[in-house]
Amino acid sequence: AAGAVGALTTRPDPALPCVVVPDPVAALGLLAAAVHRQLAEAGLVTVGITGSSGKTSTKDLLGQVLAAAGPTVSPQGSFNNDIGLPLTVLTAGTGTRYLVLEMGSRGPGHIARLCRIARPDIGVVLNVGSAHLGEFGSAEVIATSKGELVEALPAEGTAVLNADDHRVIGMAPRTAARVVTTGLGEDADVRATGVELDDAARPVFTLVAGGEEHPVALQVVGAHQVPNALSAAAAALAAGMAPAAVAAALSAAEPRSRWRMEVSRRPDGLTVVNDAYNANPESMRAALEALVRLPGRRRVAVLGAMG
Repeated sequence: AAGAVGALTTRPDPALPCVVVPDPVAALGLLAAAVHRQLAEAGLVTVGITGSSGKTSTKDLLGQVLAAAGPTVSPQGSFNNDIGLPLTVLTAGTGTRYLVLEMGSRGPGHIARLCRIARPDIGVVLNVGSAHLGEFGSAEVIATSKGELVEALPAEGTAVLNADDHRVIGMAPRTAARVVTTGLGEDADVRATGVELDDAARPVFTLVAGGEEHPVALQVVGAHQVPNALSAAAAALAAGMAPAAVAAALSAAEPRSRWRMEVSRRPDGLTVVNDAYNANPESMRAALEALVRLPGRRRVAVLGAMG
């Protein structure tokens, strides 16, 4: 009824053409892997992003930055699992220059499996936090699992690691790829200086990379977006963009995915910030810190359950 011309199914259906397979999800992954191999051989640059929080926000920023340099596929929302990632790969074509993939995980081996579907040239690890701690059991297991991304990188690839997170920078020995660090410290390869928030709690800073300095004024809310922006910048630089072009594209990038610090204003003057997509201790802390910085006579936080 929706217009599909065929389906991957576990049994024949006389109503439409079917490709019958033992496991449709596994078959979807195999189909995407075959397509990705062809596109990679033709020059497609693939970026994989993982982390306990900030994956979608970083993917949205990076997708818009790379789009300034060439045709880019970067889906809205969180298409980051065994179904969403292959679907994203299958939206890329021969005209696609950059593919930005978000990689989620609820246990060991999940990211490694996604990397077998689409091996990234550039891998970005944002942080290791408390998200899905119930499934993993400990932060150490989370770090081991997130590090599967950098282990999958080729020797000629690039691992972008957050130097401000000791578990992330600790992944450096696990990859044969070149390591690029991000952070607020002076030793980071790609860093931010002079970070301030404007009157709408949007970060303003100077991007320092490749011996150059360029101003950035983000359109997204909250100081927690600065590390996300730095990771996006480092990945774009690794993909061949110039620092000035990266800074300009970051400043132009807008919020894309719903319910992540989504700001709207009602006719009666009330400002509503919807950050209801998901919650973990780190993301909730970041949201509350952003709320404090927003202008207003009174602020109310409506907090739901944190699973």
